[in-house]
Amino acid sequence: MTATPTHAGTGTSRLAAAGLTLGYADTAVVHDLDLRVPDGKVSVIVGANACGKSTLLRGLARLLRPQSGAVLLDGEVIHRQPTKQVARVLGLLPQNPVAPEGVTVVDLVGRGRHPHHGTFRRWTTADDEAVAEALTLTDTLGLADRVVDELSGGQRQRVWIAMALAQGTDLLLLDEPTTYLDVAHQVEMLDLLAELNARRGTTIVMVLHDLNLSARYADHLVALRGGRVVAEGSPREVVTEEVVREVFGLDNRVIDDPVSHTPLVVPVGRHLSVTNQENR
Repeated sequence: MTATPTHAGTGTSRLAAAGLTLGYADTAVVHDLDLRVPDGKVSVIVGANACGKSTLLRGLARLLRPQSGAVLLDGEVIHRQPTKQVARVLGLLPQNPVAPEGVTVVDLVGRGRHPHHGTFRRWTTADDEAVAEALTLTDTLGLADRVVDELSGGQRQRVWIAMALAQGTDLLLLDEPTTYLDVAHQVEMLDLLAELNARRGTTIVMVLHDLNLSARYADHLVALRGGRVVAEGSPREVVTEEVVREVFGLDNRVIDDPVSHTPLVVPVGRHLSVTNQENR
């Protein structure tokens, strides 16, 4: 049984996809997709491996040119807009970013300020303040003079997020921002992004693997399967046993999270399914 997609309301959307098909060479990964990212909200893209989550995010960030359709930023085709103009509005943390050899933490985070510099616009006190705030928010201020290559995976991930924050954009796209972080730091980082959204009104779009964390932190969920939207809407609308079964192929039960009161997915698993049948 196919889940019925639920769609975002009539709110505004600075970032949208219209009939978007994305892929690599002659292989399409995302198919004829329509999406409106709700302004000022936290949106999370979920789905099984290889369903097109990261490909969609790359397309929204202008890193991947559409095979057909378009990504629209403020109503204009994003690929027709100047790179620096887009970078002032939209920030991106891709999967597995690579730092230049020998670069220090403070220098890397400072690169987030480059879109705000022009021919006559030089480094200012405001840039210093933006970098210091980003380092403080991500608990990396004590690492400022360290070489990025010398850091642990979790520390590097926090430094990359600091660079994205220093960019100071209205739209922030993050592909698996909790990669390499332990559970405590995952929650800490997602709390930080939620606070950024609440305090600054930053529109955030994330790809996350953890469905329960997605349901806890998202205002808007987009569930993909085979490069198509199966369902989108609030976590309560999207995280149902039916949708989880269709998107992830997982027998499950959805209960109320006792802490956040958001949907909580409890996997049943093959072993428990067999055991329960035998006990009937």
